[in-house]
Amino acid sequence: MSFDRHLQESANRLNQTRRQFFGKSATGIGAAALASLISKDGISADTLTGAGSSTFPNHTAKAKRVIYLMQTGGPSHLDLFDYKPGMYKRHGEDIPASVRAGVRLSTMTGNYDKHPVLRPLQNFRQNRKSGTWMSDLVPYTREIADKVCLINSMNTEAVNHAPGVTFFTTGHQLPGRPSMGAWMSYGLGSASEDLPSFVVMLSRDRENSCGQLFYDYYWGSGFIPSKYQGVKFRGQGDPVLFLSDPKGLSRDMKKGLIDDVAALNQEHFKDVADPEIQTRISQYEMAYRMQTSVPDLTDLSDEPQHILDMYGPDVHRPGSFARNCLLARRLAERGTQFVQLMHAGWDQHQNIPTQLAIQCKDTDQPSAALVKDLEQRGLLEDTLVIWGGEFGRTPFGQGDINNELKHGRDHHGAAFSIWMAGGGVAPGKVYGKTDDYAYNIVDGKVHVHDFHATVMHLLGLDHEKLTYRFQGRRFRLTDVHGHVVKDILA
Repeated sequence: MSFDRHLQESANRLNQTRRQFFGKSATGIGAAALASLISKDGISADTLTGAGSSTFPNHTAKAKRVIYLMQTGGPSHLDLFDYKPGMYKRHGEDIPASVRAGVRLSTMTGNYDKHPVLRPLQNFRQNRKSGTWMSDLVPYTREIADKVCLINSMNTEAVNHAPGVTFFTTGHQLPGRPSMGAWMSYGLGSASEDLPSFVVMLSRDRENSCGQLFYDYYWGSGFIPSKYQGVKFRGQGDPVLFLSDPKGLSRDMKKGLIDDVAALNQEHFKDVADPEIQTRISQYEMAYRMQTSVPDLTDLSDEPQHILDMYGPDVHRPGSFARNCLLARRLAERGTQFVQLMHAGWDQHQNIPTQLAIQCKDTDQPSAALVKDLEQRGLLEDTLVIWGGEFGRTPFGQGDINNELKHGRDHHGAAFSIWMAGGGVAPGKVYGKTDDYAYNIVDGKVHVHDFHATVMHLLGLDHEKLTYRFQGRRFRLTDVHGHVVKDILA
């Protein structure tokens, strides 16, 4: 070997990246050792690089898919779902310090001297079949209350929006963990060849009155392979960026190009064993198939008029919550297993008398329509629909409660409401109880970790067994917490 060639090869070895070094190590003795460790932990080796192994689901699933209607900003439980008739008479009275003791508040109201009761904005009525009380602000949801399991005892430590939403979507208040949808995709694999297993759609209130932002990590994959992250569908133009081919590129030419790139990537993978290369290959192939499946999905011309009417007039507006609800049903029909709709606009600090009604008008009818639509198609039984935000609102008023146009409620994580329907939850049930002020939970507390454990249980997954090794420890969606809330199961 010449001296120059020897120098070049030495330089190449020195320039080897950390990823390449560990990638090559992972194909030799390191891989055998890792497989042995995984086996000892009771999880098959194929769960490290692929999903849907024989290890999962762990038990018979009640739900095959989830549609999560995430309402960011903090819907007011006291005004919508947690009926407290005594609050109407207590309007303006100061909530006793003994009730408020130990409850964390945001910096906006944490130093208040007075905490005057703000009565519910509307009257409540009962569903005729189940007897569940719900506000006149959500008449359509009240109509389906006999199909809904209402949880009035949710609890979280978060008091600000980003940590609160991150907690519900990833199981941790700090960014960096895999999202719930990514965990489900990792554990269950994909049921559709032509659409992603995890799809996200975004919407917000028409007036843009509340400034919550949507961060990619709300549907990200964190430290598990990125092929499990959510695919975001846009409300305008192509649902997915670059879905349309440029002029002059035929479908056959595109397929040939993808096959050639996949072959090159496969050769690279043999060299470095980087799982992100496999992600790249699968995503190129999925994108190619989506060029046909997504336009068919978003074409509503085959929807009967009575179905469109059921979702309300906003269903015709691209990017609206109503349209996203209808698309969620169409995705469920086509095999997508986790659909996450994120709708902003519930952060009503100074405009709750006006904005809450507008927000409910935008979301109430399509949410109920989705449940009814799934039921009449035979899909509700194995589809879990979840509706809820990152926390609730304070029972006391923020601002001047006597000014009907200039007051609201602050964030409240100690007690709030969400509802679920289908997918193995008990229909027509109200679970959990708060005190007379809807301030603290007195029975049946459900923490965020319990919520995640229960959702996973309904999907046939044991939240303690679905783990991923990262930085020397096994992580899971529920961290080291969480219990299945068996009392809400059908």
